Amino acid sequence: MNRNTTAPVPSALPTAAHGTARRGTSRGTDPLARLVAAQDGLVTRAQALAHGLSTDQVDRRLAARRWIPVHPRVYRHTAHPPSERSRVRAAALWAGEDAVLTGAAAAWWWGLIPSAPAVVTVTVPRRRAPRSRAGVLVRRRDLDPRDVVTHDGAVVARPAAAVLEAAADPSVPGDALLDRVLTTGSVGAAELVEAHARNLGAHGSGPVGRMLAEASRRGAVRARHGLRALLARRGVRAWRTDVTVAGVLLDLAFPAARLAVEVHDPVDPGTGADGCGPAWRRAVLRRHGWRTLVVEPAELRCPDELLDRLREAVTGHPAGPGGTAGRAAG
Repeated sequence: MNRNTTAPVPSALPTAAHGTARRGTSRGTDPLARLVAAQDGLVTRAQALAHGLSTDQVDRRLAARRWIPVHPRVYRHTAHPPSERSRVRAAALWAGEDAVLTGAAAAWWWGLIPSAPAVVTVTVPRRRAPRSRAGVLVRRRDLDPRDVVTHDGAVVARPAAAVLEAAADPSVPGDALLDRVLTTGSVGAAELVEAHARNLGAHGSGPVGRMLAEASRRGAVRARHGLRALLARRGVRAWRTDVTVAGVLLDLAFPAARLAVEVHDPVDPGTGADGCGPAWRRAVLRRHGWRTLVVEPAELRCPDELLDRLREAVTGHPAGPGGTAGRAAG
């Protein structure tokens, strides 16, 4: 699988000579010690052998309890206390080099949910069939390379794919997660839509698609209310709500400038209160000499820039160097 990586995979560190491992060089210069530190205190048997240890040396460390088994052939150095990071990373190390952290575990790895899941989901190619084990759920699926990246030393699903699969997890409040990432912009609506389209037919894709559409609709409603509040707060005048033009109901408009302002639902534009789709409404407005300014919900996070764009649309003149900072249109 071709992966767009953002950081080197720890296992690609240079291999130490057998003698270096025996001499026990300091942690600062020993490649194996650096690998263990980079992996939250974890090492696999294969990595240890690749870095110069013999099978007997690995077994002696285990017998002396310097290394503690976490999963088969995955060990934690006792100098590193157990942590949620090591628990999640250990599942991926056990599943193999071509395994990908997915679902709630991946969303947590990106900092998109507050707590690591009790069961870590890893996805492996269809050609492999490792069995799930305590604390690790294995899914077999060939992921699109566009949904996979290396982040913080782990191969993990990109944020959009991670959020969508996490939303299908019964242990995750999926609606709240989608609302939060869309509201904060931590994952863009377009990214979520594209990731969902690439993964149609995957586990939970149907219900998650409906959840995404509902979350986007709620976001558009909040944005409409937020836009009205912004205009009122900044003292913008001459705008009206619920204006009807040739049978088309406009949620917000500047009648004197013949400008309709439409907040876009990036997932499902749907039909308006008049039962008509956005393309039809805009065509009717054009025939009657009206223009439409489409506002993305994310633009509310930069109110000054949005007001500048609105002022330019209303007046036909670009905002000055100082921006609006006050009345966008009046």
